[in-house]
Amino acid sequence: MRKEPKMTHTRYAFVKANWHTKIVTRALDGFSEIIPPDQIDVYDVPGAFEMPLLARDLAMTGRYGAVVCAAFVVDGGIYRHEFVAQAVVDGLMRAGLDSGIPVLSVSLTPHQYQEGPHHDAIFAAHFVEKGREAAHAAQMIGHTRAALAA
Repeated sequence: MRKEPKMTHTRYAFVKANWHTKIVTRALDGFSEIIPPDQIDVYDVPGAFEMPLLARDLAMTGRYGAVVCAAFVVDGGIYRHEFVAQAVVDGLMRAGLDSGIPVLSVSLTPHQYQEGPHHDAIFAAHFVEKGREAAHAAQMIGHTRAALAA
């Protein structure tokens, strides 16, 4: 039987990819509307592909009630974005299952994205909302798991 890390206090790790950082950071803004900023440790990674490893490492410390990862994976005209998006989601799921700590994804892969003020504003607003949703999900899963342990 696998021993899960024991959480010592309510903190959250927020991992964000630096590609499209102005958009991705908006997820942290939304998350911080629900979770007090002094309960969030923020970590930057180069891109989405690097998130699962760090998410697993952070989850395994036992310091966090949840690890939230945010990235914006766009179609650059080649199929690579689909591979990256699938690998990231699979890796984040595995990090959560391996560690026993919820690892949540705010990793979006739009079908249509053209860099510029119009699309940037649309997706920035969407990331704020997804950040809020991730905060609510982190709280909900924490309460549910605590009730199961009681």
